[in-house]
Amino acid sequence: MSDRYILSVEDLTVSFDGFKAVNDLSFYVEPNECRVIIGPNGAGKTTVLDLICGRTKATGGSVKFKGKELLAMREDQIVHAGVGRKFQTPSVYEDLTVFENLELSYPKGHGVFGALMFQRDDPVKTRIQEIAETIFLDDQLDEKAAFLSHGQKQWLEIGMLLIQDPELLMLDEPVAGMSVAERKKTAELLNRIIQDRSVIVIEHDMGFVADIATRVTVLHQGQTLSEGSMERVQNDPKVIEVYLGH
Repeated sequence: MSDRYILSVEDLTVSFDGFKAVNDLSFYVEPNECRVIIGPNGAGKTTVLDLICGRTKATGGSVKFKGKELLAMREDQIVHAGVGRKFQTPSVYEDLTVFENLELSYPKGHGVFGALMFQRDDPVKTRIQEIAETIFLDDQLDEKAAFLSHGQKQWLEIGMLLIQDPELLMLDEPVAGMSVAERKKTAELLNRIIQDRSVIVIEHDMGFVADIATRVTVLHQGQTLSEGSMERVQNDPKVIEVYLGH
């Protein structure tokens, strides 16, 4: 069954001092899918991303990416396997330009040898230009990141992940604090991204979720409360009672 999925999460569990923040959770992500995870505060949403990317060690279960067991790998190994993670707060280099931020994330420059041999050649410049156009920042390449709007910083950080070409991208509340116009452009960006990779998004903005989601998983107390299309979960009485009704 797992050959069909890029990510298979099965019976995933993590306990903190006896409290199960994630409890026997299972879900599957297909190629070119935008899976959105929603749920009330404390449902375990961010913890799920922490477990997938290796930031938190699971108590039990399995997380397989393209058939490889991630739970046995370090964070850096998971990144090199093709899983990218963006946290809630943008972490860009504010004293550097947009171009320099993207250049710094270019995979050829990783490691001591790679950094010593790295050159700003035409393929690097071309790739940076392509990513900048994708994230709506091609006119800001020479601008310092400090002068970007909050939304533009979020896009830049997504671009810093995209330039590494992950096959699975995980985003934690990417439109928090954005203007309406920025949220619309971010939806456009994510719909473009899933043409050639899968994305997992944690989000509270239901309008944004409706614009991007291929499939929605609703978490409650570390378990799946409901799953399916946005329309299905919106009309699920359990979801209305626990989450949307509030």
